[in-house]
Amino acid sequence: MQSSDRNPSLRRVLAAAAIAPLVLLTSCGGGSDTLEGGSGDGSGGGGEVVIAHQAYTEMEIMAEMYAGLLEDAGYTPKLQPVDTRDLYVPPLSSGKVDVVPEYASSMTEFLNRDANGAEAELVASPDVQETVAQLEELGADYGVEPLEPAEAEDANAYAVTQEFSEQNDVTTLSDLGELDEPVALAAASDCPERPDCQQGLKSVYGIEVSSFEPLGFGTVQTKEALESGEVDLGQVGTSDGSLESLGLVVLEDDQNWQNAENLVPVVNSDFLQQNPDVADALNELSDVLTTEDLKSLNAQVDVDRMLAEDVAQSYLQENDLVG
Repeated sequence: MQSSDRNPSLRRVLAAAAIAPLVLLTSCGGGSDTLEGGSGDGSGGGGEVVIAHQAYTEMEIMAEMYAGLLEDAGYTPKLQPVDTRDLYVPPLSSGKVDVVPEYASSMTEFLNRDANGAEAELVASPDVQETVAQLEELGADYGVEPLEPAEAEDANAYAVTQEFSEQNDVTTLSDLGELDEPVALAAASDCPERPDCQQGLKSVYGIEVSSFEPLGFGTVQTKEALESGEVDLGQVGTSDGSLESLGLVVLEDDQNWQNAENLVPVVNSDFLQQNPDVADALNELSDVLTTEDLKSLNAQVDVDRMLAEDVAQSYLQENDLVG
């Protein structure tokens, strides 16, 4: 989930966007493939709402749930998938996009780096409320604001095989550190330099890495390396719905090391001011969505091969979030 990519300055992208339209992937709802603003009429409960999202399973599901909630509230949702965050933040700021599903710390640090430079001191933390407060403060300069965060999060995590866990009585990262045995690690290529990856495994938990395989964050390759025994530990996301079917388990971050990556709607401030009922609709989802729910939803798409739209609609109906 979390990316270490250094994104180009948002202000430079915004300047470019003023000259040429930002072209995106074709909307799954049809129509134009450039981002166009919604048409809420200021009274709430009507008009088009543009929901942009990163183009992978979890965010597709989140966007579909946002769409279902807002459609139930009387809006006409239009979904716009994009490859990366830096493609939708400028139009979210300018009002060409109305709503995006986001991760608390990742969005906070994206804006922090843009506003204060690539080497800016981190302001996100493991505390979700403090992190969202930082996001609100940073977002004010960009004309965007967060709504209520969900309990559900997709944080950076580390997995082992069920067999390894049972044989070594390891269920937490502290347990793994107490084994006092070096581990082979598969993770994102920049893991050795990151405080939330190899550096932190050593400094927080005393886990020594004997060998490192740059196979990616939560990738098929990383999970296959775990399954085969090529590595002992793999970097994954806490909401990965495929782990159980692969015989993999996440070790608990019992020292609360990782930053909060709770799912949170981020909305264009002008649009929200004109359509305050959008917050009411989306906050209802945040009130009930858990990490276990998110894992189940992801598994239904990635493992059971169901459609994200169907999975999202079923969840909303089962939780009495839509009529």
